[in-house]
Order: sequence, then structure tokens, then C-alpha cells
Amino acid sequence: MKLVRFAFAGALFAGALAASTIASAAELLTIQLKDGPVVIELAPDVAPKHVAQIEALAKKGAYDNVAFHRVIDGFMAQTGDVQFGNMEKGFNAQRAGTGGSDMPDIPAEFSKKPFNRGTVGMARSSDPNSANSQFFIMFADGPFLNGQYTVVGKVVSGMEAVDKIKRGAGGNGEVSNPDRMIKVTVGKK
Repeated sequence: MKLVRFAFAGALFAGALAASTIASAAELLTIQLKDGPVVIELAPDVAPKHVAQIEALAKKGAYDNVAFHRVIDGFMAQTGDVQFGNMEKGFNAQRAGTGGSDMPDIPAEFSKKPFNRGTVGMARSSDPNSANSQFFIMFADGPFLNGQYTVVGKVVSGMEAVDKIKRGAGGNGEVSNPDRMIKVTVGKK
């Protein structure tokens, strides 16, 4: 009888270990750029509602062909306006950056995660609870954003492709003939 209990306990432990490994598998967002893929490890433990929205939009193909409409050298590259930023379906250069998706805005999920080079954060208006579909990738550290914007992940490979995104001109970083996210997919590590 002791042997049966021991075998049963071992099976339970192995099952729990397997479930733990599956649960901890990183959620990845892969963005195909003209210069190669960018892999972002998402942070559902930090911003579960924001990550869920990004994943839902990516799975629908909403981010495919969306422009990097605001790119400021030494700061960040912003994209994700699925309403006005799709360069193959209704692109509007004057309005890109002012739209979102048909999904609701998301309440802020601020954290202590710092905005370092490669950090991915959600763009929003002056209302902290207005993030929707737009996000940005940091070219450099931006500690002034800490606790003010929601961190949704970090680039784990392909930062060299991010560095080659066409920069904007002017104070707001508007980009003429911008680069785009060619294809965006979601997966697990």
C-alpha cells in the first residue's frame, strides 16, 4: 500500500511540475519588420488586460501593415493605430496616431517596471485609462515614463531591426512614408 501511495504522490508531483512549466511559458509577440523579426516577451503578470487586448488584436490580424506613425530618434517608435494606420486599408497619414480599435479602452496597469531600452509600453492620451491598441518600443532608457505608462513587455530579440525603423521629422516625430509592421503573430516560447 505504501508503494501505491508513493507512486501516486510522484505522479501528482510530476503533473504539478508539468502544469507549472506550461503556465510559466513566456507569451511572445513577433513583429515582422522590413529588416527582420522582433520578438517581444509580453508581461501578462504585470499588465494582464493590456496584454490580452494586444494578443486579441494580433490574432485577428489587426496589427498587420500598421505604420510606425511616430518615431523619435533616441526615444521611441510608436505604432498600433489599427483604425487609421493600416497602410493597405484606409491609411490616413493626417489621422494616424489618433485612432484605436473597436475594442474598449483599458484602465491603467502602472507598475514599477522601468522604461529601459527595448521596453514596450502602451500609448495613451492624457487620460491614464485611455490605452487601446497603440504601443511603443523604447530606443533608449526613459525613466521619466516610469509609473506613468503601462509596460506590456520587452524586446528579447531583434532590437537591431527596431533600431532601423525610419525616424520621423518635426517635434512630434511624424513619419512620411513610414515603415510598418508587416505581420504580427502571438505564440509561446
